[in-house]
Amino acid sequence: MDLDALEEIRQTKYRYLRCLDLKDWDEFADTLTEDALAAYGTRAVGKPLRLEGRDAIVDYMRADLGPEFTTVHFAGQPEIRVDGDRAEGTWCLEDTVIAKAYRVMIRGSAFYEETYRRCADGKWRIGTIGYERTYEYSISLDDVPSFKLMADRWASPAPQPKS
Repeated sequence: MDLDALEEIRQTKYRYLRCLDLKDWDEFADTLTEDALAAYGTRAVGKPLRLEGRDAIVDYMRADLGPEFTTVHFAGQPEIRVDGDRAEGTWCLEDTVIAKAYRVMIRGSAFYEETYRRCADGKWRIGTIGYERTYEYSISLDDVPSFKLMADRWASPAPQPKS
């Protein structure tokens, strides 16, 4: 068992999630192979998404999960099988999306199915990534009158009281 490869793949996945949530698109792009394929089984956008190529994936995320969306993605319970410079993996996902402009929060769970490749520079990258939802729901923030977003990394700073 190649324990170094397993750890490098885990780190790649963790970086993918962190960069997605922090909107670090350059580092996010570096987690994907150039010819990456993504198939996200979300219904929140009306139909499942299929994106071909690193640029298409990054462009979609930048445009559709930019600073007006607060996201958090947790993935755990990895099952990773390494075969030389290729690997396959399954991860349990739970995610939350707060779409402030639409006054909605979306939550869901799924199992990522992924492939990985060790690239010419020695780094492991995601070659295919996708999931079908176990569940997904949305709730209008207007239906939760007590909902108050207390922190928002991308919002304009609140005016400070004058002393």
